[in-house]
Amino acid sequence: MGKFRILVKGIVQYKNKFLAVERWYDDRIFEPYQWEFIDGEMVFGETPEGAVARIIKEKTGLSVQVNKPLYTWGFTAGEICTSGIAFLCDAQNDEIVLSEDLHDSLWVLKEDISQVITNQAVVKDVEKAGLTSSFGLDDFGKVDLFVEPMD
Repeated sequence: MGKFRILVKGIVQYKNKFLAVERWYDDRIFEPYQWEFIDGEMVFGETPEGAVARIIKEKTGLSVQVNKPLYTWGFTAGEICTSGIAFLCDAQNDEIVLSEDLHDSLWVLKEDISQVITNQAVVKDVEKAGLTSSFGLDDFGKVDLFVEPMD
């Protein structure tokens, strides 16, 4: 039987800006550093809300209020089935202390997100979260979950 894991993503807002973080992926790809939102894996016994608050605190030093889930996603890689939940979170301040696994951070206006974040998977996340000009955060009452079947 395959394994399951749950990821949580924090789309952190402070005033009228959203937090993008730059993470190193791989020297063998064209852009080894890529901008994205903060994410990480839940540990056994955590709630999704508790996990996203913990991960944001560990990676940025920010304390956040977790507001609402924005969307879900899923994928299967090998024998591991992953599901994820993205949350809108409000930061209490904008003072970032990055963890060692992050390279840089940037507070971005909503209209500039698509210019900073170029990874197509993350761009899809931006659209799902309603952070593009064609959608608003309140346009997403439904969540979708797509998990590829395991062989």
